[in-house]
Amino acid sequence: MRAVVAVLLFVTAAHAALWGLFQEKQAAPDFRGILPSASYAPFEPGHTVADSIADSEKVRADLKKLSTLTRAVRLYSSTEGNELVPPIAAEFGMKVTVGAWIDKDGDRNKREIEAAINLAKRNSNVIGVVVGNETIFRGEQKVEDLITLIKRVKQSVNVPVTTGEIWNIWRDNPELASSVEFIAAHVLPYWENFTDKQAVDQAVERYQLLHDTFPGKRIVIAEFGWPSAGYNLRNAEPGSFEQASVLRNFVTRAEAIGMDYNIVEAIDQPWKFFEGGVGPYWGILDASREPKFAWTGPIVNENYWKLAAIALLVGLFMSLPILRLAEPTMMQALVLSAAANGVGAWVATVFAYWAGHYFVFGSAFAMVLGLILLVPLVLIAMARIEEIAAIAFGGAPRRLIVKGATVAPATMGETISFPKVSIHIPAYFEPVEMLKQTLDAVSRLDYPNFECVVIINNTPDPEFWQPIQDHCRTLGERFKFINAEKVKGFKAGALKIAMDRTAVDAEIIGIIDADYVVRPDWLKDLVPVFADPRVGLVQAPQEHRDGDRSLMHYIMNGEYAGFFDIGMVQRNEANAIIVHGTMCLIRRAAMDMAGGWAGDTICEDTDLGLAIIEHGWLTHYTNERYGHGLLPDTYEAFKKQRHRWAYGGFQIVKKHWRKFLPGASRLTPDQRREFSLGWLNWLGAESLGVVVAILNLIWVPIVVFADIAIPDKILTLPIIASFIVSLVHFLALYRLRVHIKVGQMLGAMIAAMSVQWTVSRAVAQGLITEHLPFARTSKGGLSVMSIEFQAFWEAVIGVLLLVGAAVLIVNNDSTLIKITGNKQVREIYIFAAVLVLESLPFLSAVAIAILENSRINSFAFWRNSAVRTAELIGLRPVTMPTVASPSQPVASEIHRDS
Repeated sequence: MRAVVAVLLFVTAAHAALWGLFQEKQAAPDFRGILPSASYAPFEPGHTVADSIADSEKVRADLKKLSTLTRAVRLYSSTEGNELVPPIAAEFGMKVTVGAWIDKDGDRNKREIEAAINLAKRNSNVIGVVVGNETIFRGEQKVEDLITLIKRVKQSVNVPVTTGEIWNIWRDNPELASSVEFIAAHVLPYWENFTDKQAVDQAVERYQLLHDTFPGKRIVIAEFGWPSAGYNLRNAEPGSFEQASVLRNFVTRAEAIGMDYNIVEAIDQPWKFFEGGVGPYWGILDASREPKFAWTGPIVNENYWKLAAIALLVGLFMSLPILRLAEPTMMQALVLSAAANGVGAWVATVFAYWAGHYFVFGSAFAMVLGLILLVPLVLIAMARIEEIAAIAFGGAPRRLIVKGATVAPATMGETISFPKVSIHIPAYFEPVEMLKQTLDAVSRLDYPNFECVVIINNTPDPEFWQPIQDHCRTLGERFKFINAEKVKGFKAGALKIAMDRTAVDAEIIGIIDADYVVRPDWLKDLVPVFADPRVGLVQAPQEHRDGDRSLMHYIMNGEYAGFFDIGMVQRNEANAIIVHGTMCLIRRAAMDMAGGWAGDTICEDTDLGLAIIEHGWLTHYTNERYGHGLLPDTYEAFKKQRHRWAYGGFQIVKKHWRKFLPGASRLTPDQRREFSLGWLNWLGAESLGVVVAILNLIWVPIVVFADIAIPDKILTLPIIASFIVSLVHFLALYRLRVHIKVGQMLGAMIAAMSVQWTVSRAVAQGLITEHLPFARTSKGGLSVMSIEFQAFWEAVIGVLLLVGAAVLIVNNDSTLIKITGNKQVREIYIFAAVLVLESLPFLSAVAIAILENSRINSFAFWRNSAVRTAELIGLRPVTMPTVASPSQPVASEIHRDS
């Protein structure tokens, strides 16, 4: 344990060292002077001065703060509270450039101009009037009309009059320049896709261009700035470091060449969310009126080590459960602690984002909802990393029953050497020959003391039960046959009847499905485990003998194997296995204590197994294949089976959750954890995947039309990281534990992803319903494929996700459709990638549904293709077909639907 503690401390120290290594510190010229001017908007547009005293005090507090930073402020309107600014600014010796907001509303324009004229006349600290702000750029006034408005104001005031426009508007409209007394040019390198390193040079170059174009005219850079947060615009990256560096370099250059300038803007404006992701973040003060950076000394993040402390504390806290593991290896502890510290770094990033951004209701709601959904996703990823570490770097399983290992003798008491086993086989409309094979295999068991109870329930057709009754008579008195009609309680109801007909001296109950052919050594190998009186249940895995029926069945078989060779083996270490009905041996006393078979869920086997564990019994598992059953006939049957398991699992969660409360049962903390994480890892992960995919689809038009990007570091990148963890988890653990070929493994991955929609539907139905009918899984070849396409909704959602990704990419990089103004926002590309990843489970279902109905599903197709390819390239001679005689019969096969 000391070694493990040392590993945790080492990882924490390494994490702290990384924070120190990556601490950003930039040099920039010191600025110890005072800015000539900064843009100021005291209120949101539409503000009404209802309480002039309160509004005046707000403006007074702002200007008191700003008077230490700038000699003047520039306004953009002369109404809606802006009229309070000039007289209050005079109290602090500040000058004001008044603005008149001009748009297409003639009445408002008239009010704005009159107000601006009045402010200029009544306040001696007004040094200029700006008529309109980017009015020509927005297309709200023609040049000649704006000139008319400018002339009107010039005639009414004694201060310089101009309009504010982007530099190229001035360049391209010399008549506009002739109508004003100075040129108020906006130079915003961010919006022109320049990097922060190029921004100052670009501004100086534009300033010089205007000087050369309009010699003798006073040039004022009326807007220059850089956003401290938001999304990138091609090469332009916003950020607090970038803002500080750009502004400090700019003011130094401007002062050196005698440039008149105005910084946009004085204070962050959170209401400017309509200006994309960067709109609220142009201020040199934040919305709390605190400086966002220092004008002297190196540029640093003052909160950096606070965030580092959060990351380290969360990482250390999440590493503590490693100390509870039974004999963890150093490598195992290293992987788990590194993952925990990675989560800590993500949590610190979330804190930094939350503290450095502003939220309106909609964005706050989306942010909180996204984080709520990410928390279980992170927990699932951590559970999978833990399983990777345990299997790849931990010790070998200690509780797994291994074939050939020494076990206790098959003794239940001093006088009984072979306890009696009663094997129960429930059947419902099962193929006769298939069930006969199952019974024949039971008759060959190498065990002297057993009986077999066959119960056919709710199957009135004598073609299904009469041959089985006759076959049981042939096999001898060990075989009991029951034909029960109108049985309630699904499979559990039938098994209850079987218990009533069980021999009184039977101490162990064996359960196998009607399609399972057991090996002769099943009971001989596993019954001895019950010599330990604490053992209540022994489970063997499912396996299938028809995986070579088709390519679809081949990958299905590989998908099933993962659960029995990975998940069940690991759960067994915590005495927390999931009972899956067939190939199960249960001590009768444990069954009676747990209340026997319950018919209130459609997964009666798992329900009973959990009840047995809750009463304190030990359970054991072996991954030795002691029996082989049949795979579902069709993809439809495969999905129906998975739906039943998921719905039944959710029923069990609702039924048993109170037993997981402290003191409510004999469950150990490890058992509670295994079952809780198991349900979250399966039911939760699949449901979350669908919910997040649908929510992201809904978010696509918001991103496209509202010009809003999804924060990558806190929302989209964790989804991609979780997907990578799941991919590594599947591939690594299959390679380590499941002995199948690579092709079958990849097919199994597709099959596993393909049931995401099915499982999520089952969970949704479990939320709104209490019971659904038991759906038998069609096996044995009696069923035929449905004419309906089995992945319709998966196809719809998958295609919508791909279309959404394409729309995002095209809209983000509009050069693809030959228009200008492409943004190339990194967050949008990442969001599109997330949509593509989220489409994979849905498209996997589509792929299997298409495969099932295609020629390539047949192994004969691949064999014939290989032969034909060899013939075409000359590796083997061409085989000439033989002509059958006319009298040769043609084989046919008739299938009937169950």
